[in-house]
Amino acid sequence: MANTSSRTLRLLSLLQTHRHWPGPELASRLGVSPRTLRRDVDRLRELGYPVDASRGVEGGYQLAAGAALPPLVVDDDEAVALAVGMQAVAQGAVAGIEEAGVRALTKVVQVMPPRLRRRVDALRAVTVPAGWNAGPALDPDVLIVIAQACRDDERLEFGYAARDRERGERLVEPHRLVPMGRRWYLVAYDLHRHDWRSFRLDRLTAPRRTGARFRPRDLPAEDAAAFVRAGIGALAPPRHDVEVLVHAPAERVRGSVGRWGQVEESGAEACTLRMTVDDLAWPGMVLGSLGAAFEVRSPPELATMLAEWATRFAPRG
Repeated sequence: MANTSSRTLRLLSLLQTHRHWPGPELASRLGVSPRTLRRDVDRLRELGYPVDASRGVEGGYQLAAGAALPPLVVDDDEAVALAVGMQAVAQGAVAGIEEAGVRALTKVVQVMPPRLRRRVDALRAVTVPAGWNAGPALDPDVLIVIAQACRDDERLEFGYAARDRERGERLVEPHRLVPMGRRWYLVAYDLHRHDWRSFRLDRLTAPRRTGARFRPRDLPAEDAAAFVRAGIGALAPPRHDVEVLVHAPAERVRGSVGRWGQVEESGAEACTLRMTVDDLAWPGMVLGSLGAAFEVRSPPELATMLAEWATRFAPRG
């Protein structure tokens, strides 16, 4: 018979695989008596796992929803799936939860044995993201190292190439990771320049944890996201608010545009498309792919650009 701790983990793993386990079958799987099974179930309850029990011929056990999320037990395949899924989330596959994806990825990879890390790396090596509007490709290992240093208040070294400058070494006290637009930024206190800085992760290489801890400083901003916005505001390209009347059903246009724009019905066979972009070529390509007539309401620069495209692509006699 397995020792109590390993048997309890095995019981938890079994309870997570089925909605309901008949008592005799569960005891048989564990190689214990019904009495020992009851004690093991009580031990799980003491650890915070809500296990419901039912009596009678159909009696058995099942995990119930609790007030808090207790630790989970996953097998090798599930651990690899979690890591790969969190990498996709961290790269912006699902808008709005990138930062949570990095935190989850950090926790999973931290306890993952090397043999599983190799499987994750192999999957990443042969997987090509197909996003039209994806930002610069990032190495998940870079995200993990930086996230761990932020969490542990540990100084970090890395190579960095600022805009129009040669690459140099930086020593920082990392504060937060910030996903913004199509890029990731590290907010940190630069020990060489004695000031707060934001660093683009796609310009950062070979991050190394130094082992030196530090006492967190007060950030001179409301939060890390506000600090990044203030820092890049002057460098950001102008934003364009696009509004176009498209002579096609809203559902059809919505299916083509996806989350990159807002589509509202303007009658049975027409709709209004709105987008906010920093490059007018993007809505131009979207409109060209719809295969429908349209009228540009704003900005006038978009109408001018499309007229130039039409002239350029028109056949010459």
